[in-house]
Amino acid sequence: MAINSMITEEQPKTETKRSDDIIVVEDLWRTYDMGLEQQVQALRGVSLRIKRNEYVAIMGPSGSGKSTLMNLIGCLDTPSKGKYWLNNQLVSELDDDQLARIRNKEIGFVFQTFNLLARATSLHNVELPLIYSGTPAAERIQRAKQALINVGLESRMNHKPNELSGGQRQRVAVARALVNDPSIILADEPTGNLDSKTGNEIMALFDSLQAAGNTIVLVTHEPDIAEFAHRIVHIRDGQIFSDEPSKRFR
Repeated sequence: MAINSMITEEQPKTETKRSDDIIVVEDLWRTYDMGLEQQVQALRGVSLRIKRNEYVAIMGPSGSGKSTLMNLIGCLDTPSKGKYWLNNQLVSELDDDQLARIRNKEIGFVFQTFNLLARATSLHNVELPLIYSGTPAAERIQRAKQALINVGLESRMNHKPNELSGGQRQRVAVARALVNDPSIILADEPTGNLDSKTGNEIMALFDSLQAAGNTIVLVTHEPDIAEFAHRIVHIRDGQIFSDEPSKRFR
């Protein structure tokens, strides 16, 4: 999917890694200092490649390192060691301001808790990434409306979150994730607060997004949700334990 960024600030000059892979992680480590000379190794030399338009689920039990890996892929944290390229940019060595620009330009986030502004309409919630990137008002309203239409919420644009069902709120979150035309969609337990029927509807929406050309990285602890992806990466004790096609794509 083409990237259409309205960010006008000069972008950092970073090492590039040209390939068909949109995500390249090489020997990634993340160490947390716990005080009293104690350290926790959350990731231990993880290497991973994800191609454009792939649909990958990352699974693992609590404490496995999957959330740490998600934070690094989402540019919410930086590694202690190793390299990470996103869309041909070496982002593992950027500072916080540079990472913030990369997040807004390259990554669409979908969270379990929706993370919508309670007093804002669906349209305004979807507009937010465009406001941060400096998109002119007329253009951002048009793009936000189209994003809501794309997820089937054309009749709910002026509704606030408390006027929407859980599934509709998550669709607003998906529209917000899509509105900046990101390189990847990073979904963290996107069905965790939904009943099974609504959860399946959201996963069907992800299927259609992938078919339209989006790259999706899904983080979940639910095996049945992971099976919607084309490929499942299992994390255990900070390392990749297995990496194989999901059952429906074997």
